[in-house]
Amino acid sequence: MRTRVRGWRWRRSPLRRRCDVLEAWALLAVVVLLAVGAPLAGVAVGWRVYDDARARAATQRAERHLVTAMVVEDAPPAVPSPTGRQPSYPVRVRWTEPGGDSRTGLAQVPAGARRGEHTRIWLDSGGRRVGPPMNASTVWQHTLMAGLFTAGAAGAVVMGVHFAGRRASAGRRLAQWERDWERTGPEWRRYTP
Repeated sequence: MRTRVRGWRWRRSPLRRRCDVLEAWALLAVVVLLAVGAPLAGVAVGWRVYDDARARAATQRAERHLVTAMVVEDAPPAVPSPTGRQPSYPVRVRWTEPGGDSRTGLAQVPAGARRGEHTRIWLDSGGRRVGPPMNASTVWQHTLMAGLFTAGAAGAVVMGVHFAGRRASAGRRLAQWERDWERTGPEWRRYTP
């Protein structure tokens, strides 16, 4: 029957090897890095991404403006949907730029939109069609994804290094046992009757 003693690698014992102590310290370092280091890395990167995303969203809100456009061609008809949500389709629309010039391009409009109806589109400072500026939920999505990915990647790196170290330690331990047996084995054979 095998008994497990907690902290045996830390106690003084004639059977304790140097590699046992190193493995115990390495395990403690892994636990600390997984419990503290990986989350801190995720928070640090998430904080940085949050600041960058907020700055990018503010820049987009300053550069982009919403204009009214008229639908030039009919959108495909609405189809029954179990969710009740209707898709949007790219159709040709016409809008007037702040300088007075009229332009035509594609814009996403709801299914069933008819010619002559109005929709709203986003333009940048150069008059080009762009998507809407980032909103607060998009900023948080970027932040959370970057933070979680960083924490997960840091944890994976820590675990990978730990397993590689354990494998190398086991190889050194087996080689040491082999050397010890080569020294001890012949002495045992000599004393057998």
